[in-house]
Amino acid sequence: MTYAAKIILHTPLTDPSRLPAFVEDCLADGVSLIAVVGKDAHAVEDKIDWLIIGDGDEDCFIVTSAHADETIEDVLVFASAFNAESGGEIEEVRI
Repeated sequence: MTYAAKIILHTPLTDPSRLPAFVEDCLADGVSLIAVVGKDAHAVEDKIDWLIIGDGDEDCFIVTSAHADETIEDVLVFASAFNAESGGEIEEVRI
């Protein structure tokens, strides 16, 4: 499965053990944004950031954002506006 360019990741995570593989897949698929929404958004965003920079590879980069107190509609607007000139599909993900 290939992920869209922009991801909205819902929290709380159903299976947190899947987060590292999800991040690796996002890096491999060229995802440019992971916007985390829900009550655990800040903690999950931090985990994603550490997974991305974990091995020190400067070629690994994804913009992350946390939206703990925002509606999904607001996050969709944010994701749509992010890097709007290059377009890119938005995909909602639950793991």
